[in-house]
Amino acid sequence: MTLRRDFSGVSKLRHYLQVVAFTLVVATLQYAFMPDKPYGPPVVYSVLIGTFTWAIIDLGRELIPSAAETGWPQGWQGIALVAAGIVVGYVAGTLLADTLCVHYFHFYPAGASLSGADQRTSILITAIAGLVGSYYFYAMHKSAYLEDKMAEARMHATEARLKLLETQLEPHMLFNTLANLRVLIGTDPARAQEMLDRMIAYLRATLSASRSTQHPLENEFDRLRDYLELMAVRMGPRLAYTLDLPDALRSVPVPPLLLQPLVENAIRHGLEPQVEGGHITVRASTRPGDSGPQLVLEVIDTGVGLPEQLPPPSPGQSFGLAQARERLATLHGNAGTLELIAENTGGTRANVIFPLKFPPTP
Repeated sequence: MTLRRDFSGVSKLRHYLQVVAFTLVVATLQYAFMPDKPYGPPVVYSVLIGTFTWAIIDLGRELIPSAAETGWPQGWQGIALVAAGIVVGYVAGTLLADTLCVHYFHFYPAGASLSGADQRTSILITAIAGLVGSYYFYAMHKSAYLEDKMAEARMHATEARLKLLETQLEPHMLFNTLANLRVLIGTDPARAQEMLDRMIAYLRATLSASRSTQHPLENEFDRLRDYLELMAVRMGPRLAYTLDLPDALRSVPVPPLLLQPLVENAIRHGLEPQVEGGHITVRASTRPGDSGPQLVLEVIDTGVGLPEQLPPPSPGQSFGLAQARERLATLHGNAGTLELIAENTGGTRANVIFPLKFPPTP
């Protein structure tokens, strides 16, 4: 695959400054081996030859289609470009350096010229430096391309993993809801019918939503409202809830169904065991963090609270918490946390915290 890259003046300037630094190192090494000669001429020759060589090779790459993975022309075109750059750079740089060293800096008297040995040394240094510099930029471009591809592969892997976790979570929620519906059918058919209608509406809204790995926090709260309304049909006045989402945080991207399993746990393990039921509050806020602002999502219930010692998880239990933690780790690594806190007044608080990122503006 070949392409023509967009010309980047900043990138070219950075390359040229690297070339100048390299030529100064070459001049310094040359002076170190020949301390009896002045330091000025090697600097002038090295910088000028390096400048012309860089101009031919780096700017010439913009005129020739290059490989996507290296940013360099392929095959004989790449070899010819480097060879032309070294030859033209040596000839043009030497001619200009001769003029400057004699007539401007007065390093040499008029009519002076390099000896045959000095010319051969200069040609050898130019060839070696040109090849080393060209290979450095070639390797640098290829390394950057591979890093971009690795980042792209990691992104696709993350998306696939999140999709897998989401597809595991949705049947889990559905099975729990169907189990509740089955109980209602035998005890209160009218409420069972209302619950079934709510569930159909909830599933329609969920399944018709975008299947991306993230959606706006506003959508997440909308799905929570649908789910809580669904549960309210079964629990009646035993379930009350508050959803608190500031306008400034509505567009913040979050994984779909991140909070639903936490709300489900709050109902199942907090409110349902309590005769009078209780209240659930879902709140979004921000707080400062070591690496920037953080998004704080809270699910607070007034249920029976956490036991003094949590039992070890068994198959089929704590599924929602494990899913939420795994999805946070997939997206944010150690920067995403989920913690359960026993409230002093009774009930439980689930805190989800991860770096706050707003979607890019169009």
